[in-house]
Parts: sequence; C-alpha cells; structure tokens
Amino acid sequence: MSTPRGPYAKTSLKRQKIIEAALAAYAEAGSRKVSVRDIAQRVGMTDAGVLHHFGSREALLTAVLEARDAAARAAFGETRDDLRAGLDIVTHNASTPGLVKLFVDVAAAAAEPEHPAHGFFQDRYDTSRRNIAGQLARHIDDSEEPVTPEPVTPVDQEWAARILLAATDGLQLQWLLEPDIDMAQDLAALYGVLMDALRNRT
Repeated sequence: MSTPRGPYAKTSLKRQKIIEAALAAYAEAGSRKVSVRDIAQRVGMTDAGVLHHFGSREALLTAVLEARDAAARAAFGETRDDLRAGLDIVTHNASTPGLVKLFVDVAAAAAEPEHPAHGFFQDRYDTSRRNIAGQLARHIDDSEEPVTPEPVTPVDQEWAARILLAATDGLQLQWLLEPDIDMAQDLAALYGVLMDALRNRT
C-alpha cells in the first residue's frame, strides 16, 4: 500500500495528532468536562481548525472513541480471542474516568440515527455480542474455567443488585440502537440466573 503524500498526508497526520491530544485530554480530565478548545490548545490550533478536520464535534468524539478501542486492542489483545484481554481493558478503563464518561455520553447521544457515532455503536454492540457469545461457547464446549480477577467479588445480594442495575442501564442503550431487543425478557432471564447463583453460593 502506498504512503499518502501531499495535502492528504498532512491532513491525515494532523487528524491523528488531534485524536491523540483528545485522548490525552479525556484520560487526564477525570470528571471535568473537556472542550474543543482544550484539545485545540494541545495541538496549537483554533477550535475551528480542529473541527475542520472532522466536520463536527460529534464526529471528532466518534473518532476519539474509535481510537480508544484501537489502542485497547493494541495494548491488551483482541477480546474475541481472550477473555482476560476484556477484563484487562475494563480494569484499565477504571483509571481513565474521563474516557469512560465520554463513552457513556456519546453512546446515549448516538441513539439518534443521524448522529455520527450511531453506526459505530451499532457495529460495536453487534460485534461484542458475537465475540462474547463465542467465548462463552468455547468455555462450555471445552469445560474451561472462566477467567476471573483476584480477589473474586462475593456473589451476594449487593452484587446481584449491581449486576441487575448495570444490565438495565446497558440494555436501554442497546435497545435504542436495536429496538428488536426485548429488555423485559432479557432482564427476567438474568434475574433467574442471578437467583440460581445466589441460592447455590457456598
């Protein structure tokens, strides 16, 4: 594959620098809001100059989330092949709350079909579901022990309540992107699984 030259190469390089600056800004932000100006200052540009390379703030943030996923795969491996990689990514995410907040904010906004991140999240959820289902099938077929971090979280009522709330919130996001999902039925099935786990805990 040939290397881009001329104006296109400069634009591509500038886009990459902007994305890297945005990733750093959100990673360092914590709960503080990050503005386009914050990102622009990191690359020595104006707000308008930054947005010129993406078309809109929403498109810029979508590119940032795409880059975040790519960086996670490069650092921890492909989650479709290794459950540990997924757990490592989640652990790492806890150290960058600004990026987690960005993900949640953009995911909610992306429910609108015209949002630049709409297709990104549709594809992301579809791919993630298929990958996780494949991992679970392999563990069942091969009788492999599931990978769990240490220390193991106690399986108790508090844990079950947290999982139910997380599933409720997460299913609402997925349902907005894929209305065929039956949230009530999914939660009823999860409730049954959690009750079995609570009754069978040692």
